[in-house]
Amino acid sequence: MSALRIVFMGTPDFSVPVLTEIAARGHDIVAVYTRAPKPAGRRGLETLPSPVALAATKLGLPILTPTSLRTPEAAALFASHKADIAIVVAYGLILPKAILDAPARGCLNLHASLLPRWRGAAPIQRAIMAGDRETGVAVMRMEETLDTGPVALEERVAIGAEMTAGELHDKLSSIGADLIARTLDLLAQDELTFTPQPTTGVTYAEKISKAEAVIDWSRDAAALHDLVRGLSPFPGAAFFVDLGKGAERIKVLRSHTVAMQGVPGTILDGDLTIACGRDALRLLEVQRAGRAPMSAAEFLRGARLARGALLRQPD
Repeated sequence: MSALRIVFMGTPDFSVPVLTEIAARGHDIVAVYTRAPKPAGRRGLETLPSPVALAATKLGLPILTPTSLRTPEAAALFASHKADIAIVVAYGLILPKAILDAPARGCLNLHASLLPRWRGAAPIQRAIMAGDRETGVAVMRMEETLDTGPVALEERVAIGAEMTAGELHDKLSSIGADLIARTLDLLAQDELTFTPQPTTGVTYAEKISKAEAVIDWSRDAAALHDLVRGLSPFPGAAFFVDLGKGAERIKVLRSHTVAMQGVPGTILDGDLTIACGRDALRLLEVQRAGRAPMSAAEFLRGARLARGALLRQPD
């Protein structure tokens, strides 16, 4: 089977297994596009390359970090790679038409949902936050409109009742790497076919806002459990409590629901069970700012929160 000339475009940890798998299959990766290094360190004077940049460096691949792909110069450079295909996995920049049309066989995107459900920026988090029992990964031919292209292959994944976004992220990333490899095998044999997405069932996975990450204890415990799972480990569903130095943000990383009742926001027992609008949420793992995750028992030893205390919403 002949190797394909590939431009790879990706940035975060989710993209790395795909890049690694493509390289292991012997394809010719002629360029790796990723986001520019981020400022790092206390003063922001250092720079931190993206996970994809670090992986590409280890593989000895050429790395490009343009801030935009909309200039004639960017389009000309992209076309000069003479790629058969571009593989895009959580890259972070919009691809204009000139880029989409440059590779001989177009651009393929690995998307972390079963399209058309959860098009957009945060499909993993939104699927869990919505209480979905199933999601997956899909390989789609890219169009100018967001996540609307026809699908070549997809793989379904069950979402367990306690599964977090971090755990689902890692599972979908691993499955996605194999899915892309299979896609490229079919493409090399001219056997890859596409199916248009259904016109019904379209939902959008908007970016997570700071406001919706704050726990509202008046909501049902089941919905809050899904919120906790969907935002764990990042950005983290959170509540605020005064531990002696003003309101402190506490992230909740794991929880489960309990059939207990009380005024929403009230600590009901010594196990950090909090009353909700319906039932209660028992916090299993939390994290204070600048500290490592800890069990609820460890947190309570330092926080000294008494049964009957009320966790109020921030002003």
